[in-house]
Amino acid sequence: MGHRSIATAVALVAVAGAVSACTGKSPTDPAASGSVTSADAPRSSAPSALPYAGAPKVTNPLPASVLAGDPCKDALTSTQTSFLLGSPLQVTNSSTPGIGPACGWSNPGTGSRIFITYDITTGQGLSKVYQNTQPQSAVWRPLTSVEGFPGAAHTGQPGQKDPVDFCQVSVGLADDLAFDISAVVGPAKQGTVDPCDAAGKAAEAVVTTLKAKAGA
Repeated sequence: MGHRSIATAVALVAVAGAVSACTGKSPTDPAASGSVTSADAPRSSAPSALPYAGAPKVTNPLPASVLAGDPCKDALTSTQTSFLLGSPLQVTNSSTPGIGPACGWSNPGTGSRIFITYDITTGQGLSKVYQNTQPQSAVWRPLTSVEGFPGAAHTGQPGQKDPVDFCQVSVGLADDLAFDISAVVGPAKQGTVDPCDAAGKAAEAVVTTLKAKAGA
């Protein structure tokens, strides 16, 4: 899905349709989604210099402080989550082991769900995703600009049918800083909405919010 730019409220409205029919499956559960995420992909030793493994360099990095908070409060504004998922919403704090704090937003009425993880632990940014996740993904789409930052959309496992309901986008905010965001598309939208587009739109909204937090 090459990561394209999604900055306006109109774009957020568009993703509302994409994820408003989401299932209740957790996007971070590869057994449920059929996807290898950057959190569960096998680890390999990392070179000392960043970036590596073909990951693009982040030319205008944000400070690490943008991820020094609660993603349930800092990643998306209430206006953005309303556009993305509708209302009312359930918000669930959690964490991804070995990666960092996480948050899930879901609409109990529609089953809509998006999930974000801040990578505050690995210090490898997008490089770890290129090295560990790219080789094990059936779908891999580099994104040249997610609100000005490089990213990649990835889903599925080689040799298996590409998922029509799940995709994850990883975005590099600095060479050593990244976040992952997932979206699940429910049965009513499967085959008509690209889940990577849905995840990409959510990623654009997150970057917009984090840039504002940094004063960028």
